[in-house]
Amino acid sequence: MEATPKVEFLGLTFDVTVIAGSLFTAALVLLITILGTRGRAMRPGKFQNFVEMVLEFIRGVNNMSFDSKKAERYIGFSLTLFLFIFIANQLGVLLMISAKVDDPIPWLGLTKEVLESSHDEVAFFKSPTADINVAIALALAITLYAHFMGMRKNIKGYLSHYVKPYFWMLPLHLIDELAKPATHAMRLWANIFAGEVLIVILLGFAKPLITGAPLLVWIAFSLFVGTIQAYIFTVLATVYISQKISDEH
Repeated sequence: MEATPKVEFLGLTFDVTVIAGSLFTAALVLLITILGTRGRAMRPGKFQNFVEMVLEFIRGVNNMSFDSKKAERYIGFSLTLFLFIFIANQLGVLLMISAKVDDPIPWLGLTKEVLESSHDEVAFFKSPTADINVAIALALAITLYAHFMGMRKNIKGYLSHYVKPYFWMLPLHLIDELAKPATHAMRLWANIFAGEVLIVILLGFAKPLITGAPLLVWIAFSLFVGTIQAYIFTVLATVYISQKISDEH
């Protein structure tokens, strides 16, 4: 796989491509939401129709997990999450930027050894969700938020859930809670990362006439997978939150 530029700060390593991709995605989400909520008209244009269509789609996702009142309360959360994951997933397919770097750049972590291991190919822009750290951070943030909402709603019911129906099931409940963010993150990361790896492999072939058609097919498939993964990630997020705030919890 291609190398990525990294910087060290306060003993921590920051991936420049992940930061750039995440900021770019967040900016696009902000732009879409601002444009989609300004200048609404009785006879909407194409962009307003598109935004309203996405909003209705997200409302349907929420209705699968929450009752009607709670579904409206979390629609902003679900819409933002879906747009962020969807755009982030597609960046590596539509806007992947890589270049051949011959000379080492130590301050960006591109040492001679790193360049040799990546055949001098460096990725400067790709899907942030293709980095496992981003996927884990998103999944953990959703998990923490779900637990927080559950404790805020009913702390006694939240704690008693871990020993129901029997006290000896506490370890099983804890394993379940740990498995949720792990599988939530791994599912997203593995699909996006694998898609980008194959695109890089196909682009690396010397005969474009041979790989041209398969590459186009795989790009189309990767766009589809990115959309499905955004949908699944959002659905699971709403399910996890609804489990914590439901009256039966």
